Amino acid sequence: MVRFHLSLNVSNLPKAVKFLEGVLGIPAAKQRLDYAKFELDSPPLVLSLEPRSPSTHGSLNHVGFRFPDSEALVAAQGRLEAAGVATQREEGVECCYSRQTKFWVHDLDQRLWEFYTLDEDLDHRGMGQSLEEMVGDEAASQIVCQHEPVVWEHRMYEPFNPPLTNCDEVRLRGSFNVPVSNDEMRSQLAQAFDTLRPSGQVTVHILTSEEPIAGDLQLPGPAAYVKYVPVRTDLLAAIEAAGFVDVQLSTFRSGACFEHEGIPLRETQIVAKRPGRVSSDLCNVVFKGPFLNVTDDEGNTWRRGEAVSISRSRWAALQQTSVADLFVLLPETASVSHCGV
Repeated sequence: MVRFHLSLNVSNLPKAVKFLEGVLGIPAAKQRLDYAKFELDSPPLVLSLEPRSPSTHGSLNHVGFRFPDSEALVAAQGRLEAAGVATQREEGVECCYSRQTKFWVHDLDQRLWEFYTLDEDLDHRGMGQSLEEMVGDEAASQIVCQHEPVVWEHRMYEPFNPPLTNCDEVRLRGSFNVPVSNDEMRSQLAQAFDTLRPSGQVTVHILTSEEPIAGDLQLPGPAAYVKYVPVRTDLLAAIEAAGFVDVQLSTFRSGACFEHEGIPLRETQIVAKRPGRVSSDLCNVVFKGPFLNVTDDEGNTWRRGEAVSISRSRWAALQQTSVADLFVLLPETASVSHCGV
């Protein structure tokens, strides 16, 4: 059976899927973070949804036909060529979580028509079709927020076996409060880095010290399980060495939780990000102060009050940090508003 193919741009993929499941009376045949598809027999239709803003890209993504086999596709291509429509077939293309053989044509109004066969399903979208590359970093971050994040957590004394699938967050709770060398700590943080998606977050929650601890630890209560406390600066250096950026001590107080031979042991929670995909689009950002100069983990340096050109993906990452209010994005074109707004 030849099926008509309709691909729509939607502003909210989960809500669009839920709506169409009610309209069509069937569940989505395929649903991912950045793609969904419905297969109808009556009428014979392949309806796919792409998370791209209709206000920016229009509601229609593309239309076309899915053929049952390569012979039918070749016949259709021959018919179009005979009618004077130039085509070029693509073999074994990875697209939309499937492998396809296809060709494209433009109609008189430059709408895209796709003629293809479905060769096999895949567990990934396709080469060059990551969420960030398809819709941009800013839109990708909004799409990810519509879904429950994938979190992997490791606790003290558990085997350190990160999952094979990518995560949005890795939580390391007490992971380095067991005897571990700096090299082992760096290795485990590198594994955590590899587990995360671009812009994913690692959270490290442990006890740290100001200087190396000697002798056996004998801490009271549940803390008795703690047998090693890393030096805080060594831990921060290991996190940076693994490739993480925007590292912050989200929990760190002047008062210590415990003391060992005169050395304070403090509860420390550190959050850091795996870098996102770099956008080629640039924007101008001003640092408001109060410091004279600041430099981020990507080497961008601001002097108070002066605009610095950075990638939009970097700006999106800065917006997720606790210092976001210290920066101002300048518009591309002059804009006038009331004072104080």
